Amino acid sequence: MPLSKITPAEVAAQIREALKDGGSAEHAAGVQWFFKDEIKSHGWYTTDLRRAMRRRRRQILHEDDFDFLVQVADKLFSGPSLEEKIAAVFLLEKMDSQFTDREFRTFESWLDRISSWADHDALAHYLIAPMVAANPTRVKNVFRWAKSRDRWHRRAACVALIRGARTKMFFPEIVKLSDSLLADQDDLVQKGLGWLLRETAKFDPKRTVPYLMKIRGRAPRLVLRTGCETLPSSGKRRILARPLP
Repeated sequence: MPLSKITPAEVAAQIREALKDGGSAEHAAGVQWFFKDEIKSHGWYTTDLRRAMRRRRRQILHEDDFDFLVQVADKLFSGPSLEEKIAAVFLLEKMDSQFTDREFRTFESWLDRISSWADHDALAHYLIAPMVAANPTRVKNVFRWAKSRDRWHRRAACVALIRGARTKMFFPEIVKLSDSLLADQDDLVQKGLGWLLRETAKFDPKRTVPYLMKIRGRAPRLVLRTGCETLPSSGKRRILARPLP
């Protein structure tokens, strides 16, 4: 039956069945090791899942349009399993040239459906971050997320700036965001902030190292350790040394 004759929900249901049948129970058990909370996984390896979703995307776009594809992904990101959410991201990965503010609002709404750091980072890094880098006016959303009571919105505020940081964009905004989140006690938010600072330090050390030195007396140790990972050993020692009283 041509895909145009069925609904996005039905296509998503077909993909769900394929995900259930194509995983590895042994790998699913191993996946749980990476998460503090229990997750539902079908045991797919990332490379295999990405390849399968790229094939599926070609099939969908051969029969239907981009809006149909986004609707399929939206249905999948509502699913309970890790692979469903990651599959939704892989269906749309590297299609940011076709994304508009409508898709940005859709992806932002997905932050309310997050179940683990893995589906969060896939969404924020592969879909949201390229859109923020492509349209810097979207940074205003980042600062709104940073004030959220939800840990995933606060982590997304950090991850959403990483693509821009790799091209030396957003340094003033990164400093402002970092200052606002340094007191955050959530370890997943701290790891997200550390990841952002690590990428900023890697691609723009001239400005980032002085900032890390400035905050080393009040930043969580996890943020500092992660933030200076890519720096030379001498730089790491200076940043991680106990500041004088």
